[in-house]
Amino acid sequence: MLHSQLLMKATLRQFKQIFVIVCLLGNTGLTYAQYKSAQLPKPAKDFVHIAADANVIFTPPEGFKEISPINNEDLNYDYGMALPGKLEIWFSVMPYKYTSKSFSQPDSAYLNLSKMQVSAFSSDNDYFTRSLTAKVLVQYNADHGKSYLLNLNDSPFTRHYKYALILALQKDHIATVLAVCLTNDKGPELFKSMDKARNCLKFK
Repeated sequence: MLHSQLLMKATLRQFKQIFVIVCLLGNTGLTYAQYKSAQLPKPAKDFVHIAADANVIFTPPEGFKEISPINNEDLNYDYGMALPGKLEIWFSVMPYKYTSKSFSQPDSAYLNLSKMQVSAFSSDNDYFTRSLTAKVLVQYNADHGKSYLLNLNDSPFTRHYKYALILALQKDHIATVLAVCLTNDKGPELFKSMDKARNCLKFK
């Protein structure tokens, strides 16, 4: 508990409060083996396998409800979950074999993919971005990462949420992970919601 509080304070200072959301996907001591497939509903089970194929560990957090994220020609997600009335998180996992065919510089895929997501969500490209610190990257066992904070227009496409935080993580020659957090609250209640999901994903 003390470690979590210190980490949150440090993150709040560096990312000006809202960027503590990066802890959504923080370090976890749980492994895929601890979750027998029979214990998971099919969408989560499928995503666990998708993630495992990309050397990513995903542990479904308690209290979240599975949802169907929006998929279209611009945005494709492998899994969605929500804390009803609080926030939604959409995940996309892309193994290196995919990004190496799609991008001339696959080890910069996380930048290209995240910018594509930003453009799809924000027509005016008005956003705030930060590179993730070395300390945060260690938590995810990632080599690179950036976060993008957007103000959203009222739209059914984004389910009428006000804000989006896009988190892009990459482990070189392994995979790229995108997580989109949609929320209406940037205050203290958001931190409580985030804490419920902060241990759900990391690279092996």
